[in-house]
Amino acid sequence: MDDQALALLASPVPKQLEKSEIAVWQKMAQGVALAHLGRYSESEKYLAEAENLAETNQPALLGEVALRKGTLGLLRDDLTEAQREYLRALKSARDLHDSYLEAACLSNLGLIATNQEHYDESIEWNRQALVTSQANGARGATAVILGNMGWGYVKLGDYDNALALFQRADKESGETGSLSAQVDWKINIGSVYLALGNYDSAESSYQSALRIAQRLGDDSAKSECFENLALVSLARGQVDSAQSYNEKVAPLVRAHSDAVVSSIVSGRIQALNKNYGDAGKIFQSVIGDTDAPASLRWEAQARLAGVYASEGKRTAADREFRRAIGTIASARSEVKNEELRLAFLSNAIAFYNDYIELLIVQGRAEEALQVAEVSRAQTLAEGLGLGSKILFPIPNFQPRLIAERLRATLLFYWLGEKQSYVWVVSHSGVSLFTLPPSSEIEPLIKSYRAALLGPRDVIETPNAQGIKLYDTLVAPAQKVIAPGSRVIILPDAGLYGLNFETLLNPKPRLHYWIEDTVVAYANSLVLLAASANQPVARAKKLLLVGNPISPSPEFPDLPQAGTEMTDVERYFAASERTVLSRQQATASAYLESKPVQYSFIHFVAHGTASRASPLDSAVILSKQGDSYKLYARDIVTQPLHANLVTISACHGTGERTYSGEGLVGLTWAFLRAGAHGVIAALWEVNDNSTPELMDDLYAEIQKGSAPDAALHHAKLKLLNSGTVYQKPFYWAPFEIYLGH
Repeated sequence: MDDQALALLASPVPKQLEKSEIAVWQKMAQGVALAHLGRYSESEKYLAEAENLAETNQPALLGEVALRKGTLGLLRDDLTEAQREYLRALKSARDLHDSYLEAACLSNLGLIATNQEHYDESIEWNRQALVTSQANGARGATAVILGNMGWGYVKLGDYDNALALFQRADKESGETGSLSAQVDWKINIGSVYLALGNYDSAESSYQSALRIAQRLGDDSAKSECFENLALVSLARGQVDSAQSYNEKVAPLVRAHSDAVVSSIVSGRIQALNKNYGDAGKIFQSVIGDTDAPASLRWEAQARLAGVYASEGKRTAADREFRRAIGTIASARSEVKNEELRLAFLSNAIAFYNDYIELLIVQGRAEEALQVAEVSRAQTLAEGLGLGSKILFPIPNFQPRLIAERLRATLLFYWLGEKQSYVWVVSHSGVSLFTLPPSSEIEPLIKSYRAALLGPRDVIETPNAQGIKLYDTLVAPAQKVIAPGSRVIILPDAGLYGLNFETLLNPKPRLHYWIEDTVVAYANSLVLLAASANQPVARAKKLLLVGNPISPSPEFPDLPQAGTEMTDVERYFAASERTVLSRQQATASAYLESKPVQYSFIHFVAHGTASRASPLDSAVILSKQGDSYKLYARDIVTQPLHANLVTISACHGTGERTYSGEGLVGLTWAFLRAGAHGVIAALWEVNDNSTPELMDDLYAEIQKGSAPDAALHHAKLKLLNSGTVYQKPFYWAPFEIYLGH
């Protein structure tokens, strides 16, 4: 195609047009065609001529020339030069108000950032490009930008956003008849489904892409489809099918990254066939390939560790797993945007799981706990200045000392594909119990949570899932938990959406676990260790924000908000409280109140949780201008030293769980800001029972109870009330999360 273009462009322009736009465009087209043919020196010559001609006669085209010089740099793999030219082109586009050129520049800068593995920067460039492209009505370009953004989210492990973007790109390309683009989007959709373990949908997407690629005669796309179908087969344990698909890749492969993936597939097949020597050589070649993407290098390191483990080479396996964790940590450190770092471990958590299983098989349970801990709450710890504490191996890692200082039993959970685990940590030791795989536990959680929100009291049914979850998650550890003692849960995956207090203990009579123990939650042992060493603020100073004026019909006035505000403030002297109510209860008022000075902060308002963008979760306050939301992303900007932040609102915990990081929403934001404890709700709270619970909470705190014990007492009072409030729906949404 490029050869044909060069032939058509070979004829010189008429003499009268030698200084015209046409002459500049001709030289640019020749330069681009030569660049795509790999004839870089000739391309550079034509583009230099185009630039000289434009500078003298057509300065408005200098941005277009710079755009093409950037493309030459990109094809040459000179990313620094490409970026420099694209930035020059972007400046020209904005000076000339050329929105089409601007969109192209922004999109290409996103591509540069992707090639540099700076995926957060890539998403931001593409986000700007998307706005401009949509305003231009350029649907083809819009589809490409959506797809590029999706790829950035894939590399950051944010599969929900990635899938939505790829599906939008596929729709745009389908409606504009761009079959080649659809191949790309369908392949990427399949890859997201594969990562999520939805193998049927993954296979369907890859087969759909393959059919189009075969119609187009696109060998490169066909090789990618075969490669991914091989990965699906491996995931299903179908080694012969994987081998068959992978053999079709080699004659078709073009891109280096595809060749690396094919090599890893070959190594996995060799390992499954117990040809460990060949498998090891393949993985070592990938590890030594400096041009291979970081994600493929850490996969090769982890796969090599698995080979060594299968051969009984314990030391070598341990070394390679540690190297893989180091490579993952290095790649993650390159992501500068905190919000995008949240999802990063989704791409790598399986390799932590493999290392944990190896250590457990070897009887090294505490070392396995340390590996699990390294994956936990990394972004939260970094934001609180504890980044040096999450390096592997963890300095001075003493879980038993943490339990002793907190006078608690710690239950640290890990949900795995093959089996799950709970480490029970007390002052006297660390015990490990094996649990069923996540595929058995997660459906029970979903079913039981639905029952808790339903019309019937689960203890009257009695609910089989509530009993099964207790027997599975708690019963193994119960013998080391003294009645009435304090337990701190460190959940994983779907366990973040479960209130353990609601689990049904069948012995000696059927009852809720809340009657046996005081329960709190935490994200990581490192944060708990920091909290154990943190002095509690002695001053009782309250910031009370709430009972706002309804900003919209979506968020009506809360009838009992005024009552709750009055109940809470009476536990603090007038000189020790600041109350922001009605028209004063605005987001800016909170941000300007110097919240760092308060030991207690309490919100009484509606709340929202954003699954797509958790830091867009918000407390709904009074309108000021067009703004009425106190966003999680703004909360983290105001440092806190509060003993307790209470979010008396719906869905304060959040709805999005990230691998390692946990639930991210308002609770996470206040912990990230520095709160020592946060009380928030898992689901919609009742406007009538909540003021009663909060009144009892502060009454107990005034008596000297710790916040978790005070919340426990307030919940038991509702449970034993003999009213409708005894149902978990009313007392169980609120949980307390411990920070640093």
